[in-house]
Amino acid sequence: MSSMSLKGKNVVLTGASIGIGLSIAHKLAKEGASVALLSRSEDKLNALAKELSATYPDARFIPCAVNISNYEAVESTITSVVEKFGSIDVFINNAGLATGAPAPFHALTIPQIDTMNGTNVSGLMYTTHAVLNKSMHARQQGTILNITSVTGLEVPPFPGEAVYHANKALQEAFTNALRNELSGTDIRVLALRPGCVATNFHAQRVGYDMGKYEEFFEGYQPLTPDEVADAAIYLLQQPPHLSAKALDLVPTPQRSLTVFDRKWNERHDQ
Repeated sequence: MSSMSLKGKNVVLTGASIGIGLSIAHKLAKEGASVALLSRSEDKLNALAKELSATYPDARFIPCAVNISNYEAVESTITSVVEKFGSIDVFINNAGLATGAPAPFHALTIPQIDTMNGTNVSGLMYTTHAVLNKSMHARQQGTILNITSVTGLEVPPFPGEAVYHANKALQEAFTNALRNELSGTDIRVLALRPGCVATNFHAQRVGYDMGKYEEFFEGYQPLTPDEVADAAIYLLQQPPHLSAKALDLVPTPQRSLTVFDRKWNERHDQ
């Protein structure tokens, strides 16, 4: 069984400037894909596009600074991408954030709640809506990959996760419903659910309190962004007649959201 090549494919990637998104951008470029790089950080995107263009001159990389919680901005951006690429073959919903932990829900500020909902829910739906209407649905083909989280399936045992957990549970429901709605087309809808990953994301969720950050990973090795990116590439490279509908990728010591083997490093001399 041969895998599907990403060479020459046109990809839209959200949250492309840091963490998992940055790693996915590099992996896609290595595979020969052209990538529209979406993020809020114009400077980081411009630097990334310049770096990728120098390393992979046969592909195109478009930096798109956009706030995905603003539908008008999203629609304008995706329209521009389609004008430049001609079509969108792959869409990766990677942008996401959590903030305010370990404060319980009632102690969060309304701006914190709105920010998480705006990116994790509205942003996910706005970008998907634009990509489908501007390219994929007319062509009746493509692949949508939503980077969700294992927290969408299990309730986190620690405070500060009510909004983020609800966001990720919604993403799971949206992914499943969208997959059904697109029956009769050649559009695949997939989910990748990372567990604990050592990125800026976890630092942000605890307000960059590095003591809390290190406590979260005590006794085991979290995933790296590159490991998650490799899993994303694996899902995308499955031949068109196959859908690995959902993949959970976690550190082996992360047995569930309530059980962490914090003696793992000790047993493995890490």
